[in-house]
Amino acid sequence: MGSKKRTLLWWSSGKDSAWALQQLSEDPKLAVLGLITTINEEYQRVAMHGVRIDLLRRQADSLGLPLHVWPIPNPCTNEQYEAVVAAILEDAGRRQIQCMAFGDLFLDDVRAYRERILSGSDLEPVFPLWGLATEPLARLMVAQGVRARVATVDTRQLSAEFAGRMFDNQFLDDLPSGVDPCGEYGEFHTFVYDAPLFRKRLAVRIGDTVQREGFAFTDLIPEDSSND
Repeated sequence: MGSKKRTLLWWSSGKDSAWALQQLSEDPKLAVLGLITTINEEYQRVAMHGVRIDLLRRQADSLGLPLHVWPIPNPCTNEQYEAVVAAILEDAGRRQIQCMAFGDLFLDDVRAYRERILSGSDLEPVFPLWGLATEPLARLMVAQGVRARVATVDTRQLSAEFAGRMFDNQFLDDLPSGVDPCGEYGEFHTFVYDAPLFRKRLAVRIGDTVQREGFAFTDLIPEDSSND
């Protein structure tokens, strides 16, 4: 590893995280040593994305990286969330981690928030995708082999009919005007089942789509699972 900075990636299970990892892997100054994910402790799924923990673990296994799962309550206040983040940062410090990477693209308030919560630690925030134009970025991810399904849709910004769809060029063509091609405003969230760094493609099937609190969640199920 030499003098590379020891880095953890805040992993959502979606396409931006996968592409951020791709960029980090090409950075000669950084070494990604693991993935951090917060889990809704009531539903035992990735917060906001609604992805099963089993699929999350399969992603990490395919990437060959340790996965660090942290539960958050449901509902979760900002104070509760920041308490979990503080514990994550403390644990990272014990692991001698030097950098925490995020897949954010352009929302200044989100970046400022990340930087603020890290400011009390010795961790350096890293944003490998920051400032990239999202339309060409989305097309590039598709062209380079990022394969994903839309796991969650914010129905206040996008029709529930988009839930469960493949994140591909047809999906991008069909997005209404005003919806960010990467869903950076939270219009949709994805689950990546294959990407250039995956050792093997994950087999998933589409389950039911349920609507709850303004969101449409499509259940993505490991293909060898009988639990519907």
